[in-house]
Amino acid sequence: MKKSLFIIALACVAFTANAQDGPRQVLFTNVNIYNGVDSVLVENGSVLVEGNLITQVSEGTLSAPDAFLVDGEGRTMMPGLIDMHSHLCFRNGMLEFRDDYDQMANGAYTARAMLDYLDQGFTTVRDAGCNILGVAKAVNNGIVPGPRIFPSGGFLSQTGGHADTGSFNDRIGDQDKLEQGRVGYIVDGADEAIRAARHNLRAGATQIKIMAGGGVASEFDPLHMTQFTAEEMKAIVGIAEDYGTYVLAHAYHDRSVNRAIDAGVKVIEHNFLVSEETIVRMKQEGVALSVQAVVALVQFGDPDSITFFSEDQKNKAKQVNSGALQMMKWAIKHELLMVTGGDMFGPDLPNQADNVIKFQEVAENSHLVLKTATSNAAEVLTWSGGMNPYKEGTLGTIAEGGYADIILVDGNPLEDITVIKRDTVDFVMKDGLVYKNWLPNEKAPAFQPAGPERDAYFGLH
Repeated sequence: MKKSLFIIALACVAFTANAQDGPRQVLFTNVNIYNGVDSVLVENGSVLVEGNLITQVSEGTLSAPDAFLVDGEGRTMMPGLIDMHSHLCFRNGMLEFRDDYDQMANGAYTARAMLDYLDQGFTTVRDAGCNILGVAKAVNNGIVPGPRIFPSGGFLSQTGGHADTGSFNDRIGDQDKLEQGRVGYIVDGADEAIRAARHNLRAGATQIKIMAGGGVASEFDPLHMTQFTAEEMKAIVGIAEDYGTYVLAHAYHDRSVNRAIDAGVKVIEHNFLVSEETIVRMKQEGVALSVQAVVALVQFGDPDSITFFSEDQKNKAKQVNSGALQMMKWAIKHELLMVTGGDMFGPDLPNQADNVIKFQEVAENSHLVLKTATSNAAEVLTWSGGMNPYKEGTLGTIAEGGYADIILVDGNPLEDITVIKRDTVDFVMKDGLVYKNWLPNEKAPAFQPAGPERDAYFGLH
C-alpha cells in the first residue's frame, strides 16, 4: 500500500470517527506480535486500538468495520520501548548549559531530544535527573510532543557529591547556575534532604534520584567515595514512601550500594564495581538493577578518546570498565530484575537502542534483554504508585487495557535484536497518536507538529 493511499484511508476513517462521535479506531492486521512478555511471536495477529488504549489482541482476524486499517505486511508489532535512565535536558553533559547557554536553550534542546526519542521508538522514558518537571507536565497536557516521562526532578547530592557542579572556589552556601535552575539540589543533613525531596515531589516527580557514591564525569568525588549518611538516605526514602513511591540511587561499589539498600532504595543505577555477594543480596531483597552497557563497555572501554575528560576522569572510567562486564554476568546468573537505560545524550542521543543491543551481546538472550526495555521496565515504573500520572492503562506490553504505545519493526527482534534500531522502526504510535510512518516504502518526516496539526498530517482526528 502506497503512503498516499495510507493517508487517504486515514482521512476517510477520520471522517467516519467524527460522524460517530466516538473514539478513533485503528485496526492493525498482518502483524507478528511480540507482547513484551512471552518468548515467542504471535504470528499474523490483529490488534484493535480505540482512542489511546488497546482494546483487542487476537491471533486471528478482528472485525472493526469503521476502523482505519493498518496492514503491517508481516512486520513485528511490539510495545513502545522504555528507556529507564534518560537525561532529556543534557547535551554534552551538565556543564555545557551551565557555562555556554541558558535555560531557554536548554528547553529548546530538550524538545528536540524528545522528538528524537519518539522517532527511535522510545515512547516512555524515566528521566534520571534534571529540571524536567515542567516539561513532563507540558507533555502530559499536550502542549509539546514527547514520550511519556517519569521525571525524578533535580538530583539529590551532598556537598562534594556526584551532582555537585559548583566551582573549586565556592563558599559554603553558594549555588551555581545548575543548582539555581533546579537541575540538582546540594543538601547536607536529613532536614535539607527532606525539603529537597518534598520539593521535587510537590512539582510532580514520580520518584527520587540520589547520588550514593562517586562518579566518573564529576570533579569532586573520588570513585571509592560513599555519599550521604545512612540517616540522610533513610530520611529521603521515608519521604518517597510517604508519597507512595521509591528512590533510585547512582552507585558503583559495595559500600555505597549496600548503604542504599539498607536505607530502602529500590533501584540501583550502574552498580559496575560490586561483588557477587551484593548481587545476591539485591536478588533476595527485590532490588532492581538499571543497566548502562554502552557507557560501561564501550565509552569507558576507550576513555582516552573522551577529549573533555581529565586524566583523573579517564582513570576512573578505566576502573569502571574493569568491573562492568563481570557485574552484568553475575546479574544475569542470579536473575536480578533488570531494566535498561542508556544514560546517553549529546552525540549518542540518536542511538538509544544501542544500550539494549550491547547488553544482548553480554546476555546472549534476546527475550531477557527485550523485557528490560518493555515489561520489566513497566514493572519498575509501577513502583511510583500514586505518583504515576498514567493510570488509565498499562505500559510495556501489547495487551488489552494497555496504552496504545506501539511500534512496528522490520524483522523479528527475538532472532535479531538489532531490528529495534531507528532505521528498522517503521511505525511509532504513542497514546494512540501516530508519530512516525514509514509504511511501506515512502519515509514520512519524523518531525511532526503537536496536536491537531500532527493528526491532520496523518489524517487522524
